[in-house]
Amino acid sequence: MLDSLPRSDGRLRDQLRPISFKANIAPYATGSVLVSFGSTQVICAATIEPNVPTWMKQQGVKGGWLTAEYSMLPYSTLDRKARDSTKGKTDGRTIEIQRLIGRSLRTIISLEKLGSNTLWLDCDVLQADGGTRTASITGAYLAARLAIQKLIDARRIAENPLADSVAAVSVGVFGGRELLDLSYVEDKDAEVDFNVVMTGQGRFVEVQGNGEEATFSEEQLHSLLALARNGLRRLTDLQNDFLATQV
Repeated sequence: MLDSLPRSDGRLRDQLRPISFKANIAPYATGSVLVSFGSTQVICAATIEPNVPTWMKQQGVKGGWLTAEYSMLPYSTLDRKARDSTKGKTDGRTIEIQRLIGRSLRTIISLEKLGSNTLWLDCDVLQADGGTRTASITGAYLAARLAIQKLIDARRIAENPLADSVAAVSVGVFGGRELLDLSYVEDKDAEVDFNVVMTGQGRFVEVQGNGEEATFSEEQLHSLLALARNGLRRLTDLQNDFLATQV
């Protein structure tokens, strides 16, 4: 009975927020997408540079490289968030998230097929209402795919180095209920909070989960992963539908 009750925004427990993708939001990037998970909005821009990091040259590593940067714009939250540049250092949360984005995309790309290029993924949060890291990963894949298509069309690389797609979503326990794609009001007070990254073929890339002053059972763990998997399948379908209109 409890599971059938609507959430604060009217969604069912296993329902994603409204998802949308808008291409070419940053025209000077090689590929870009504005991704919206409900009120959370992130610009994901992919820029391809015809060079590789110095360490790759020094170590004789073949192929290219992929790296990511993440930031929350000062006006993305209710209270202004100071820029890292004014603080003199990048905060730990930002470092954690940009590493997660980079790891997630590197699991699905052949860096050797990328050639001697660096694929930069910049994810900038315009508006934050929970799930900024999951929206960033989901949109970063799309921006990367659009950028790579331009390389292929320009004959700078011979084939698509992306072997699969990748997307991410949050799940958690809030008010005793297992919920998909948490908004901020749910996320901030969740008893259990997970971020799940999965490929289009259904392989898990990363699972980040913890109890917030609470614990969870093995049964709940499996139930939350199943909830995330169903949501991620729908996200993959939405990604495919978007790309079918673009490439």
